[in-house]
Amino acid sequence: MKTLVNRYDKKNINALPPVQFDGRIVVVQSEDEARKAVDYLLKHRILGMDTETRPVFAKGHRMNPVALLQISTHHVCFLFRLNMIGITDDILRLLCSPDITIVGLSLRDDFLQLRRRRDFVTPKYVEIQSIAKDFGIVDMSLQKLYANLYHRKISKSQQLSNWEAGVLTEPQKRYAATDAWACVQLYDEFMRLDKCGYAMDMLPDPNFILQNEQIQQNLS
Repeated sequence: MKTLVNRYDKKNINALPPVQFDGRIVVVQSEDEARKAVDYLLKHRILGMDTETRPVFAKGHRMNPVALLQISTHHVCFLFRLNMIGITDDILRLLCSPDITIVGLSLRDDFLQLRRRRDFVTPKYVEIQSIAKDFGIVDMSLQKLYANLYHRKISKSQQLSNWEAGVLTEPQKRYAATDAWACVQLYDEFMRLDKCGYAMDMLPDPNFILQNEQIQQNLS
């Protein structure tokens, strides 16, 4: 039986073996490519989703529009370059389809930012953080959840790279695909554990321990 922890110490993640998406990655940067990608994706029931945005480093500047939309099956991930093609009718056809289940982390925020590019009614989706909360998990970042369930490390080294670059680098593409694919992996494992059972180790809040230590020092 798999054992989960309610809290995952980030210091322990660096010691874990790395993991990344090793399937096929397809970059989509034309309306015709988007149509073909959507036709393919609509044949699948569960899709992982994530987005990337070119970071803003200057204070007071508004957040940039979403540059990249990643949609992944178990084996293929499509990278829709929204900074080049925008949100096409076909992309909306995918996002709003009642025949698929979109899973991801912080999807409410992702859809909010996508609607800055083109307004649409936010579709139904499955929020993995809500599932994790039902399991009793407190630390809900993608990296910590994956480490908790799979004992592997997802690198975040490309997170602050330029997602509006003319050509995405191979590390950028692999990073972006991994984040969307990992959502499918997490969803599958949570569903499996819900059926098969699991054990949970309840670890104390480190801030609570620190506060208690400070109180004890003050009393001594």
